[in-house]
Amino acid sequence: MVAVQAVLCTVTVTLSYDLYEGRTPDPPLVLLHGLFGSKSNFQSIARALVRRTGRKVLTIDARNHGSSPHCDVITYSEMSADVCRLLQQLQIPSCVLIGHSMGGKTAMTLALQKPHLVERLVSVDISPSPAVPQTGFPRYIKAMQCVQLEGKMPRSAARRLAEEQLRATVQEPSVRQFLLTNLVQENDHFKWRVNLEAIANHLPDLLDFPEFHTTYPGPALFLGGANSPYISSENYPDIERLFPAASVEYIQGAGHWVHAEQTQDFLKAICSFIETTSHEYPA
Repeated sequence: MVAVQAVLCTVTVTLSYDLYEGRTPDPPLVLLHGLFGSKSNFQSIARALVRRTGRKVLTIDARNHGSSPHCDVITYSEMSADVCRLLQQLQIPSCVLIGHSMGGKTAMTLALQKPHLVERLVSVDISPSPAVPQTGFPRYIKAMQCVQLEGKMPRSAARRLAEEQLRATVQEPSVRQFLLTNLVQENDHFKWRVNLEAIANHLPDLLDFPEFHTTYPGPALFLGGANSPYISSENYPDIERLFPAASVEYIQGAGHWVHAEQTQDFLKAICSFIETTSHEYPA
């Protein structure tokens, strides 16, 4: 497996994004994916949100993910700054910021640093507490780093071989398929499009959360999967301290990938939150 070369970029990263046009002038919805994800995870959801809310929807590839540049630093401070620069570039003065997992922590960081940019916040299956100990991401990284694909082969064969090598460590078929969305072909070889080296080096930062002594006063929704351990009552004090106007909801039948596992309930919760808080809080 040929590793993607990382470059030093601790200041400016030009993020890859897709913009789905809406019909209303209301602040757009901005979707941030989780670790090993990409903006393509939200294609159908973005279109559905445009239809249901009438708002523009912006989906973004985080640094070291998707089509965005690779670099050797990946922290929530850097990633929130990346999103802030993109919003300025696109002349978006405020937005509804929706982030899943790693993207949720990026969204929380930006809301706490620059609350005027965030009309309201949705954190999907993640809290501002350190990640639960049973997270599988360390073993996912090691399994991906060990995949070896030599010689020319069709994409279908490469995916099959990569899945076979992942299976020993990653037992969950849905997780293997999710990780394999990062397997891409370049010329005559296959590689991971995520920057595994940078992610591995900064995994403690990504599983943790920056320390803040400020609060985000706007409406916030912490939307967890009922079958996931990532938002529990143990996290409520941290949520209440940093996000005093927050509410917590759970979607039944969903694990960590709430939006993929229970898409219709996820969409309903997002739309309900936007509509309800539009009347309860000042714009």
